[in-house]
Amino acid sequence: MRSSAITHPGPTGSVPAYWIGRLWMNVFGWDVEEPGPQVPKGIIIATPHTSNWDLPHMLAAAFVYRIEVKWLGKHTLFQGPFGWFFTWLGGVPVDRTAPKGLVGQVADRLTEASKLLIAVPPSGTREKRDAWKSGFYWIAHTAQVPVICGYLDYTRRRANLGYTFVPTGDVKADMDKVRAFYEGVEGKFPELHTEIRLKEEDDPSRLPDAAKRAEAEPQSE
Repeated sequence: MRSSAITHPGPTGSVPAYWIGRLWMNVFGWDVEEPGPQVPKGIIIATPHTSNWDLPHMLAAAFVYRIEVKWLGKHTLFQGPFGWFFTWLGGVPVDRTAPKGLVGQVADRLTEASKLLIAVPPSGTREKRDAWKSGFYWIAHTAQVPVICGYLDYTRRRANLGYTFVPTGDVKADMDKVRAFYEGVEGKFPELHTEIRLKEEDDPSRLPDAAKRAEAEPQSE
Protein backbone atom coordinates (compact mmCIF):
# COMPACT_ATOMS: atom_id res chain seq x y z
CA MET A 1 0.00 0.00 0.00
CA ARG A 2 1.30 3.46 -0.89
CA SER A 3 2.51 5.84 1.82
CA SER A 4 0.72 8.99 3.01
CA ALA A 5 3.22 11.25 1.21
CA ILE A 6 1.75 13.87 -1.13
CA THR A 7 2.80 12.94 -4.67
CA HIS A 8 0.34 15.00 -6.74
CA PRO A 9 -0.40 18.69 -7.51
CA GLY A 10 -4.16 18.44 -6.95
CA PRO A 11 -6.46 19.20 -3.98
CA THR A 12 -5.12 17.36 -0.95
CA GLY A 13 -6.97 14.97 1.32
CA SER A 14 -6.26 14.78 5.04
CA VAL A 15 -3.95 12.39 6.88
CA PRO A 16 -6.82 10.94 9.01
CA ALA A 17 -8.74 10.24 5.79
CA TYR A 18 -5.68 8.46 4.39
CA TRP A 19 -5.58 6.08 7.35
CA ILE A 20 -9.34 5.46 7.13
CA GLY A 21 -8.98 4.62 3.44
CA ARG A 22 -5.96 2.43 4.05
CA LEU A 23 -7.75 0.53 6.82
CA TRP A 24 -10.78 -0.01 4.58
CA MET A 25 -8.66 -1.32 1.73
CA ASN A 26 -6.70 -3.63 4.02
CA VAL A 27 -9.85 -5.09 5.57
CA PHE A 28 -11.26 -5.94 2.13
CA GLY A 29 -7.95 -7.08 0.68
CA TRP A 30 -7.66 -4.29 -1.91
CA ASP A 31 -4.62 -2.34 -3.06
CA VAL A 32 -4.14 1.06 -4.70
CA GLU A 33 -1.89 1.26 -7.74
CA GLU A 34 0.75 3.91 -8.33
CA PRO A 35 1.26 6.67 -9.22
CA GLY A 36 -2.21 8.23 -9.08
CA PRO A 37 -3.41 11.43 -10.78
CA GLN A 38 -0.69 13.96 -11.63
CA VAL A 39 -2.86 16.95 -12.56
CA PRO A 40 -4.26 19.80 -10.41
CA LYS A 41 -7.78 19.65 -11.85
CA GLY A 42 -9.97 17.57 -14.11
CA ILE A 43 -12.80 15.06 -14.40
CA ILE A 44 -12.38 11.63 -12.81
CA ILE A 45 -14.36 8.77 -14.35
CA ALA A 46 -14.76 5.58 -12.34
CA THR A 47 -15.90 2.40 -14.01
CA PRO A 48 -17.20 -0.28 -14.11
CA HIS A 49 -20.06 0.81 -11.85
CA THR A 50 -22.11 -2.31 -11.10
CA SER A 51 -22.47 -2.42 -7.29
CA ASN A 52 -23.21 -0.33 -4.20
CA TRP A 53 -19.73 -1.34 -3.01
CA ASP A 54 -18.17 0.83 -5.72
CA LEU A 55 -18.73 4.10 -3.86
CA PRO A 56 -17.01 3.21 -0.56
CA HIS A 57 -14.13 1.54 -2.44
CA MET A 58 -13.74 4.62 -4.66
CA LEU A 59 -13.76 6.97 -1.68
CA ALA A 60 -11.24 4.80 0.16
CA ALA A 61 -8.96 4.83 -2.90
CA ALA A 62 -9.20 8.62 -3.10
CA PHE A 63 -8.30 8.84 0.59
CA VAL A 64 -5.24 6.65 0.03
CA TYR A 65 -4.16 8.75 -2.94
CA ARG A 66 -4.46 11.79 -0.61
CA ILE A 67 -6.74 13.58 -3.07
CA GLU A 68 -9.94 15.46 -2.35
CA VAL A 69 -12.68 14.50 -4.81
CA LYS A 70 -15.89 16.43 -5.45
CA TRP A 71 -19.17 15.12 -6.88
CA LEU A 72 -22.13 16.75 -8.64
CA GLY A 73 -25.62 17.12 -7.16
CA LYS A 74 -28.87 18.95 -7.93
CA HIS A 75 -28.75 22.50 -6.62
CA THR A 76 -31.91 21.93 -4.56
CA LEU A 77 -30.03 19.33 -2.52
CA PHE A 78 -27.85 22.10 -1.12
CA GLN A 79 -30.73 24.32 -0.04
CA GLY A 80 -32.28 24.23 3.40
CA PRO A 81 -30.85 23.18 6.75
CA PHE A 82 -28.79 20.25 5.45
CA GLY A 83 -27.16 22.03 2.53
CA TRP A 84 -23.95 22.53 4.49
CA PHE A 85 -23.74 18.77 5.10
CA PHE A 86 -23.75 17.89 1.40
CA THR A 87 -21.19 20.62 0.75
CA TRP A 88 -19.03 19.18 3.52
CA LEU A 89 -19.29 15.76 1.86
CA GLY A 90 -17.80 17.24 -1.31
CA GLY A 91 -20.94 18.06 -3.26
CA VAL A 92 -20.92 20.65 -6.04
CA PRO A 93 -24.40 22.10 -6.79
CA VAL A 94 -25.54 22.30 -10.42
CA ASP A 95 -28.81 23.61 -11.88
CA ARG A 96 -29.79 21.59 -14.96
CA THR A 97 -32.33 24.27 -15.94
CA ALA A 98 -29.72 27.08 -16.06
CA PRO A 99 -28.98 28.60 -19.51
CA LYS A 100 -25.51 27.06 -19.69
CA GLY A 101 -26.74 23.63 -18.68
CA LEU A 102 -24.75 21.06 -16.74
CA VAL A 103 -21.75 21.04 -19.08
CA GLY A 104 -21.35 24.83 -19.10
CA GLN A 105 -21.73 25.23 -15.34
CA VAL A 106 -19.20 22.55 -14.43
CA ALA A 107 -16.79 23.66 -17.17
CA ASP A 108 -16.88 27.20 -15.73
CA ARG A 109 -16.07 25.90 -12.26
CA LEU A 110 -13.11 23.94 -13.58
CA THR A 111 -11.86 26.90 -15.62
CA GLU A 112 -11.98 29.22 -12.62
CA ALA A 113 -10.45 26.77 -10.12
CA SER A 114 -6.74 26.26 -9.61
CA LYS A 115 -7.31 22.85 -8.05
CA LEU A 116 -10.47 20.80 -8.50
CA LEU A 117 -11.14 17.11 -9.16
CA ILE A 118 -14.75 16.12 -9.88
CA ALA A 119 -15.91 12.50 -10.07
CA VAL A 120 -18.51 11.70 -12.73
CA PRO A 121 -19.82 8.12 -13.22
CA PRO A 122 -20.06 7.71 -17.03
CA SER A 123 -22.61 4.90 -16.91
CA GLY A 124 -24.88 7.01 -14.69
CA THR A 125 -26.33 3.93 -13.00
CA ARG A 126 -25.45 0.46 -11.71
CA GLU A 127 -27.76 -1.04 -14.34
CA LYS A 128 -26.51 -2.00 -17.78
CA ARG A 129 -26.97 0.69 -20.44
CA ASP A 130 -26.26 0.69 -24.16
CA ALA A 131 -23.57 3.40 -23.89
CA TRP A 132 -21.83 5.78 -21.50
CA LYS A 133 -23.24 9.24 -20.90
CA SER A 134 -20.96 11.78 -22.56
CA GLY A 135 -21.25 14.66 -20.07
CA PHE A 136 -17.80 13.97 -18.59
CA TYR A 137 -16.22 14.22 -22.05
CA TRP A 138 -17.82 17.53 -23.04
CA ILE A 139 -17.22 19.14 -19.65
CA ALA A 140 -13.50 18.38 -19.97
CA HIS A 141 -13.47 19.37 -23.65
CA THR A 142 -15.15 22.71 -22.94
CA ALA A 143 -12.87 23.55 -20.01
CA GLN A 144 -9.82 21.98 -21.69
CA VAL A 145 -8.92 20.02 -18.59
CA PRO A 146 -7.89 16.36 -18.36
CA VAL A 147 -10.08 13.32 -17.97
CA ILE A 148 -8.54 10.91 -15.44
CA CYS A 149 -9.58 7.30 -16.03
CA GLY A 150 -10.14 5.35 -12.84
CA TYR A 151 -11.25 1.82 -12.18
CA LEU A 152 -12.12 -0.70 -9.51
CA ASP A 153 -10.98 -4.11 -10.76
CA TYR A 154 -12.73 -6.72 -8.63
CA THR A 155 -10.82 -9.60 -10.22
CA ARG A 156 -7.45 -8.31 -8.99
CA ARG A 157 -8.87 -6.18 -6.16
CA ARG A 158 -7.02 -3.14 -7.45
CA ALA A 159 -8.05 0.52 -7.61
CA ASN A 160 -6.35 2.81 -10.09
CA LEU A 161 -6.43 6.39 -11.32
CA GLY A 162 -4.27 6.13 -14.39
CA TYR A 163 -4.66 7.07 -18.06
CA THR A 164 -5.14 10.84 -18.38
CA PHE A 165 -6.02 12.83 -21.50
CA VAL A 166 -7.52 16.14 -22.61
CA PRO A 167 -10.41 15.50 -25.03
CA THR A 168 -9.56 16.53 -28.58
CA GLY A 169 -13.09 16.54 -30.01
CA ASP A 170 -12.26 13.46 -32.09
CA VAL A 171 -14.55 11.33 -29.96
CA LYS A 172 -13.81 7.93 -31.48
CA ALA A 173 -10.03 8.37 -31.42
CA ASP A 174 -10.12 9.47 -27.78
CA MET A 175 -12.48 6.68 -26.76
CA ASP A 176 -10.39 4.02 -28.54
CA LYS A 177 -7.58 4.86 -26.10
CA VAL A 178 -9.99 4.78 -23.16
CA ARG A 179 -11.22 1.34 -24.21
CA ALA A 180 -7.65 0.09 -24.44
CA PHE A 181 -6.96 1.30 -20.89
CA TYR A 182 -9.98 -0.52 -19.47
CA GLU A 183 -9.44 -3.78 -21.34
CA GLY A 184 -9.61 -6.72 -18.93
CA VAL A 185 -11.00 -4.67 -16.00
CA GLU A 186 -13.94 -6.42 -14.32
CA GLY A 187 -16.58 -4.94 -12.04
CA LYS A 188 -18.24 -6.84 -9.21
CA PHE A 189 -21.02 -7.92 -11.56
CA PRO A 190 -19.56 -8.17 -15.09
CA GLU A 191 -22.97 -8.91 -16.59
CA LEU A 192 -23.98 -5.33 -15.71
CA HIS A 193 -21.08 -3.67 -17.54
CA THR A 194 -22.12 -0.76 -19.74
CA GLU A 195 -20.31 -0.74 -23.06
CA ILE A 196 -17.48 1.80 -23.16
CA ARG A 197 -18.85 3.87 -26.00
CA LEU A 198 -20.32 7.34 -26.50
CA LYS A 199 -23.30 7.70 -28.81
CA GLU A 200 -21.51 10.62 -30.51
CA GLU A 201 -19.05 8.10 -31.97
CA ASP A 202 -21.75 6.73 -34.27
CA ASP A 203 -24.05 9.74 -34.60
CA PRO A 204 -22.39 13.13 -35.29
CA SER A 205 -25.77 14.85 -34.89
CA ARG A 206 -25.37 14.28 -31.15
CA LEU A 207 -22.25 16.46 -31.01
CA PRO A 208 -22.72 19.68 -29.01
CA ASP A 209 -23.02 22.81 -31.15
CA ALA A 210 -19.58 24.06 -30.09
CA ALA A 211 -17.98 20.79 -31.14
CA LYS A 212 -19.84 20.83 -34.48
CA ARG A 213 -18.59 24.35 -35.20
CA ALA A 214 -15.04 23.40 -34.28
CA GLU A 215 -15.15 20.47 -36.70
CA ALA A 216 -16.37 22.74 -39.51
CA GLU A 217 -13.69 25.40 -38.98
CA PRO A 218 -10.41 25.16 -40.94
CA GLN A 219 -7.45 24.14 -38.79
CA SER A 220 -4.53 26.57 -38.64
CA GLU A 221 -1.02 25.26 -39.15
